[in-house]
Amino acid sequence: MALKIIDHGSFEYKQMVKLREDILRKPLGLSISPGELELEKENMLIGAFEDEDMLGCCMLVEKDTSSVRLRQMAVLNDLQGKGIGRALMNFAENLARDRGYAVIFMHARKNVVGFYEKMGYVVAGDEFTEITIPHFLMEKKL
Repeated sequence: MALKIIDHGSFEYKQMVKLREDILRKPLGLSISPGELELEKENMLIGAFEDEDMLGCCMLVEKDTSSVRLRQMAVLNDLQGKGIGRALMNFAENLARDRGYAVIFMHARKNVVGFYEKMGYVVAGDEFTEITIPHFLMEKKL
């Protein structure tokens, strides 16, 4: 498995958008808007690949000079639980650390809080609803 930074608008980026649509949005009856995609131009886009096939993805969005937000973490359904998410998280954390960020945070879906806790993240607020489902703010000092 190869982990790498993806260029916005590239073929790999199109794979990333499709994976996110299939895993994160379609099950909720939602889709990613063109406006959302336009805002991603400045984000750090990360993909996990086996040859040319995308297995998982995530992105980092700068909040300020010391913190970055993890967003749109997705792994193919039939490959979840096989270490791809953990590898993506380690890559994202190392990238954030290398670029000088001290904190990484996210809006984690309630059903995956345990995964992030195993990765060293802590819940940092009350449950809230985002894109129609329960989430928690989670964070980790790098």
